[in-house]
Amino acid sequence: MQGRVLVVDDEKNITFVIQAMLERAGFEAIVFNDSGEAIEAIASEDVDVVVTDLYMPGPGGMEILDYCQKSHAQVPVVIITAYGTVESAVSALKRGAFDFVTKPFDQVELLNVVQKAVATHRQRQKEPIMLFNPTAKEANSTGISSIIGSSPLMQEVFKVISKIAQSPTTVLVWGESGTGKELVALEIHRQSNRANKPFVKINCAAIPATLIESELFGYERGAFTGAVASKPGRFELANEGTLFLDEVAEMPLEMQVKLLRVLQEQEFERVGGVQSIQVDVRIITATNKDLEAEVKSGRFREDLFYRLNVVPIRLPALRDRREDIDLLVKYFLVQFNEKLKKGITGITPETLNALRLHPWPGNIRQLENVLERMVLMCDSNILTTADLPEEFSGVMTESDKDAVDESASLKQIVRKKTQTLERNLIEKALEETGGNVTRAAEKLGLSRKGLQLKMKELGLKRNFEG
Repeated sequence: MQGRVLVVDDEKNITFVIQAMLERAGFEAIVFNDSGEAIEAIASEDVDVVVTDLYMPGPGGMEILDYCQKSHAQVPVVIITAYGTVESAVSALKRGAFDFVTKPFDQVELLNVVQKAVATHRQRQKEPIMLFNPTAKEANSTGISSIIGSSPLMQEVFKVISKIAQSPTTVLVWGESGTGKELVALEIHRQSNRANKPFVKINCAAIPATLIESELFGYERGAFTGAVASKPGRFELANEGTLFLDEVAEMPLEMQVKLLRVLQEQEFERVGGVQSIQVDVRIITATNKDLEAEVKSGRFREDLFYRLNVVPIRLPALRDRREDIDLLVKYFLVQFNEKLKKGITGITPETLNALRLHPWPGNIRQLENVLERMVLMCDSNILTTADLPEEFSGVMTESDKDAVDESASLKQIVRKKTQTLERNLIEKALEETGGNVTRAAEKLGLSRKGLQLKMKELGLKRNFEG
C-alpha cells in the first residue's frame, strides 16, 4: 500500500473521483463529506496525509489545517479549492499547509502532491519532533488561557466554563488528583465579573479539624489561647470574589453544617464572636472522591452535596485524553527550558510514544514532574528514550508487542494500546453500573451517545445493551 489518505469535501462527486484516483494508484482512501466527522476520524485514524476542501459547511479547510497543526503536526495537509486565489494559497501555506491545489484539478498533479506528502510524513516519523512554543490559549480553540487541551473531552469542559463563568452559581469540580482542578477554578474566576476581586483558596485536607473553622470564618481576640488579636477568615478575605475549597470531601461533618449555613444565608460569625458578618462570595469546590458515595456512607451531608453540586464539572484523567499528551509535552518542555536554562529542541517519536502509552496514575502533575526530571538530566538537545525514568522500561509489555505487527507505525501502536485501555475502562464502568449505559457514561465523563458510539467502535454493544 502506497499510504493512507483522508479526503474531505462536501461534494460527493469530488470525493468519489479522488477516491477512485488514489485507489488506482495503490493508496487507501478514507473519504468524508462531513468535515466534523473528518476531524473525529483524524483523531483516531492512522493516516499519512489529509486532503481537504477549503470551503465547506461547518469547519472548513483552514480549521482542519489548524487542528492538524495543533494535534497531529506530523500529518501533511493538502488544501483543494475552486476559489484559488494567491491570497488563499499564501494564507494556507503560511499556516502550515503542505501544498495548495485548485479545482478543476489535474489528477496527475494531485497524485504527485499526495505522493510527496506521504513521503514527507514517513520521513517526519523517523525524525525528532521539534518543539514549538504553545501558550495555553494557543493549545485550545476556546479562548481559555490557563488550560492545555484540544481533545473532545476537554472541549466539553471549556464549553461549560464559558457558559457558567459569569454567573454566581456554585460549582463542583470532580477529578482525580493531578487533573488540574485548581486551574479550572482559576479559569472560572478569570472569566467572571469577579476577576478583579480576590481569588482565595483553602485545602480542606491540609488543615487540622480543630483549626478549619477559624481558618474559614476567622476569630475574635481572646476566642482561644493564643488569639491575641482578631483575624479575618477566608470568607471575609474572599468577599466579592471567589472562594475555592479544595478537597471539600475531607471537611469534618460539624464544619459541613456551618458551611451549609453560609451557602444558604451568606453570613457567619467569627469564632468567639457574636456579630453576624455578611459576605458576597462565589463558591467553587473540588474533590477527587465520589461525593455521592460519600453521602451514602454517611461521611458527607446530603443537603450540602446538593448545594455544592449545582454545576458539576468532571475533569477527565490524562489516560482518557491521550491525544492531549503531545501538546502538554511540548508546552512543559518550553517551560522547563526556561526554568532550568536548558536548550531542548525536540523529542524523538519513540520517546513521545512511550509517554503516550504510560498509564499516568498521577495525571498531568505526574507528566509535568517526569518531564522536568528528563529535561534536567538530558545531556543533549533532543530527548530520547534514554532520558525516560526507570518506570517506563515496561511501558510496552510483551502482550502489547505481540498484538502489534512489527511493521506498524507509532500511531498504530498508540491506537492499539489506547483501544485496549478504552475497552477495559468502559467494561469496568458498565460492570459497576450493572450495564446501565447512562450511568456508565456519567462515570466516564462522556455523553450517552458518545459512549454508545465508542462501544460500537470497540464491538461492545453486543455485550451491553442497558
